Formats: sequence, C-alpha cells, structure tokens
Amino acid sequence: MKIAVASDHAGLELKNFIRDFLKEKGFEVADLGTKNDCSVDYPVYADKMAAQILARKADLGVLVCGTGIGISIRANRHKGIRAALLYSDDVAVMAKKHNNANVIVFGGRTMDKNDVIKRIELFLDAEFEGGRHQERIDLLDK
Repeated sequence: MKIAVASDHAGLELKNFIRDFLKEKGFEVADLGTKNDCSVDYPVYADKMAAQILARKADLGVLVCGTGIGISIRANRHKGIRAALLYSDDVAVMAKKHNNANVIVFGGRTMDKNDVIKRIELFLDAEFEGGRHQERIDLLDK
C-alpha cells in the first residue's frame, strides 16, 4: 500500500512523525510537503493530496493541519475524496467500516501523537463493510 502524507506548517511536526511511523511499518510513503515551518496555505496541500488519490498514485492519504478541520473541508470538495477527521478511536474504525475513507486527517495542534498512531492502526485494521454503505458512498459523488 502506498500512503501519501501532507500538511501545512501547523501540522508539520505531526506529519513527519506519522510519515516516519508508516515507513517503520513497511509502507511506501510519499511526502507531499510542506517541508518546513514557514506559513503555507492548507488548501494547497489538500489539493496535492486529492490529486494523488484521484490519479491512483496513492492508496491512502494522510492530511494534517492545526485542527484537521480546514484541510479536511478542502479535501472533501474534490469529487471522489472521502476525508475523515479521526478525532476518536470509534470514529477511526467507522471511517473505514462505513465510509471507506481514502484520506484520514489529524490536528497537529489538537491531537496527541500516541492517540494518532492508535487511530491509524485502528483504521488500517478495519474493513469496509460495503452493502448499504457503498450505496451511500455512491450518493456522495452523484
């Protein structure tokens, strides 16, 4: 599985932590930036991520901004993107089981690193249930 990661300046530290964790777990990881803590606009990085997912250059995306809210809003404006802000363990599981999210999102200023890693693992271990949930996903892009 190829996973692309991206963040704005507020999510840089957490993005780098996630990138390194995923590499240690054996995933192929593409870092789409940002590369330093200079102020940047999160929509730019959400758009880069969306392009990677929609072009099938990555199987899963991870986005980080200060709270995770702005970058997830922007990502979800792209048809075919299902970005989920994983703010709890239960949400991490349901984002996969019911929504088959293709981008997961975290808040660099609002979330604990250990919680983030746990939620990534919960998400990756869960399986999409399909059925009525696929029907609902199909309605999203209609």
